[in-house]
Amino acid sequence: MGAMMQKSPPTQVEQEFARGRRRFGRWRAEFPYHWDADEFVSRRELLRLAVMTSGALFAATAGIAALNYVKPLRTASRQLIAPAPAVPPGGVHYFQYPTAEDSAILLHLPDGRFVAYSGKCTHLSCAVYHDQQSGNLLCPCHDGAFDSRTGAPIAGPPQRPLPRITLSQEGSNIYAVEEVPQ
Repeated sequence: MGAMMQKSPPTQVEQEFARGRRRFGRWRAEFPYHWDADEFVSRRELLRLAVMTSGALFAATAGIAALNYVKPLRTASRQLIAPAPAVPPGGVHYFQYPTAEDSAILLHLPDGRFVAYSGKCTHLSCAVYHDQQSGNLLCPCHDGAFDSRTGAPIAGPPQRPLPRITLSQEGSNIYAVEEVPQ
């Protein structure tokens, strides 16, 4: 038999042809000319980048939204609010808790129980006050109303109840123990 032919290394044109087939598919292999724009992003790569960016933005938005619903329990040191006889049944006492910048409301309900809530509306953090006529807690900013017994919203745009402040009574004194977000 004759001598075996050795395969010579591929020429530059053959290398470009093979590279074009892998990167750009059949149409590029059939059109093996070098363009200055060969290094730019292909439509497929651009679409892949757009999909990945959209997915990352969606995940980040979902994560931020989820963090708004997960609120840590804030505990503060025990604080004297008022002596119980100083707040008659149906009466109200305004105080600052857990810091001097945070307003809060202590209510002595007609049934004899004491309840305390954060003084900020859960809609846009406007100041909440007790209305003697209706017996409810009202927010003047957008006509929001909260049930004074439970802190639940009963009118207006607020969707969440007022954060309740846990109380303890020792002797005739009422103490705020912690704020519980709801």
